[in-house]
Amino acid sequence: MTSRLTKKRYAGGSRRVLQNTMQGFMLIFVVSVGAMVFQPGVARADLTDDLVSSGLQRTNDAVASQQAVDDLQEATDKIDTQYQTQEKAVESLLVYNDRLRRTLEAQQVAMAEFERSIEDASLIERQIVPLMLRMISGLERFIGSDAPFKIQERRDRVERIKGYLTNANISAAERFRQVLGAYSIENGYGNSIDVYNDTLDLTGESLSVNIFQVGRSGLYYQTLDGGQSGYWDKSSDTWTELDSSHNAGISHAIRIAQGKVSPGLMMLPIASPEAF
Repeated sequence: MTSRLTKKRYAGGSRRVLQNTMQGFMLIFVVSVGAMVFQPGVARADLTDDLVSSGLQRTNDAVASQQAVDDLQEATDKIDTQYQTQEKAVESLLVYNDRLRRTLEAQQVAMAEFERSIEDASLIERQIVPLMLRMISGLERFIGSDAPFKIQERRDRVERIKGYLTNANISAAERFRQVLGAYSIENGYGNSIDVYNDTLDLTGESLSVNIFQVGRSGLYYQTLDGGQSGYWDKSSDTWTELDSSHNAGISHAIRIAQGKVSPGLMMLPIASPEAF
């Protein structure tokens, strides 16, 4: 709005300069012509030259004034354009700064919540470490009192997790996951059937045998030639040799577990549930 008013004002001024100049020139010309009528010829010629020169000078002065006005108007328009551009830039910066302010406030709230979470996590970690120690200690005692299948593998797992619990490079979450994983594996043994090779010390003699595990309901062994079989007697915590009449049934069950024959009925001697 200011720019348009300025343009109108300067345009009006320019027209007035030209009008005033032309009116002055015409007035001088009329007066001079009137004077020439009453003057001699030579005087009239000199006066005419003076009038023409004066008129040209006034015209040149008017043109120079108009050029100055035009230059001033052009400079004003340029400044006005720059001002409008800067004004838009300032408005954009204000919007941007407001968005940054809101983002900063949100980040400060998130940082406060994060700090509280760290404090809560530290408290939970202080509470969960003793729990994990009790859990792994209980698992170790359970393995020691359980039937001795895969005994070395199970003990090694417990020792490995004990090492995790004292390793500062392992997060509390990972340590707890390892403890729960060990419990899950031990729980899975109760629903599994497996056969593996092992060496047993029976009556002072080491024998290479197949160990046949049926969950936690029965644990059997049989020599590789199938000539001797036995079971784990929970009541005495010892391996007890079975009558040779059970050799065929245990051998058949081992072959089923190994996938060498089709699944079928397994004839096995089994202790009462409270014995295991």
